[in-house]
Amino acid sequence: MPELPEVETVARTLRPQVQDCRLGAAQVLRSSSLHPLSLPLERLAGARVAAVGRRGKLLLLDLDPSAAVDTALRAATGLRLAIHLRMTGRVRTVEAACPPGPYTRCVFALRTPVGEARQLFFDDVRAFGLVLAATPDILARWSFWRDLGPEPLDLKAADFAALLRGRGSALKAVLLDQKVLAGVGNIYADESLFAAGLDPRRKADTLRPAQSARLLHCLQDVLLRSIAQCGSSIRDYRDANGDVGAFQNSFAVYGRGGEACVRCGRPLQKLRVAGRSTVCCPHCQR
Repeated sequence: MPELPEVETVARTLRPQVQDCRLGAAQVLRSSSLHPLSLPLERLAGARVAAVGRRGKLLLLDLDPSAAVDTALRAATGLRLAIHLRMTGRVRTVEAACPPGPYTRCVFALRTPVGEARQLFFDDVRAFGLVLAATPDILARWSFWRDLGPEPLDLKAADFAALLRGRGSALKAVLLDQKVLAGVGNIYADESLFAAGLDPRRKADTLRPAQSARLLHCLQDVLLRSIAQCGSSIRDYRDANGDVGAFQNSFAVYGRGGEACVRCGRPLQKLRVAGRSTVCCPHCQR
């Protein structure tokens, strides 16, 4: 599943392709890909893409509806198109004449600022992803959005320590909990715990202040290094240009069970923590 660095990369590569474009006709080619809370996508026709960003693992297109064809929508504030990529979701822009592919789930007609007609495709091989057109009121009704924890790149050491305080779950389970931190998944939990020298099974509330500060520093460093390398491509992930990421070439532990630890040379251990496949070094992580 694309995690924070991958979704951030998608946002950065999609932004120059859709910024200030007008949305046109929309098609939902698989009904289950549209979130049940969503506004009908056809109501977005005429809205301008004002910004492209991210919240946790969600791709966000902020919309200006002041010229929407649906006059009832023109006064709306905070209108957004949220796309949850899940396992295999991907967004891409294509020429206006390009037909949908076998895994295209939603299509938006686009009109660029210079008048060129294009299309925005949401493709999803496994069809777990979701598209949601929403006002702030609708987003507030979506429990996933409402319960999202803070962004890890925005946290200070004291705030992070407060999040861990009183949590008796394994460190990895806490890092994966989107209600605690938004955007961290299996890859970056494993990599940051290794960098910090902490056992993924260790209880979160046992960390001393210096250890929690180091974990936050390592987590932020790993995320930023991955963003700089356009994320990690394990199977399906591509950015909005269709390019793969490169951070998988820098993995210290993820996917390397049984291989030599880059620090001590001993075999890395593969185990399950919080129901997830986990790789760590039993000698370097305590």
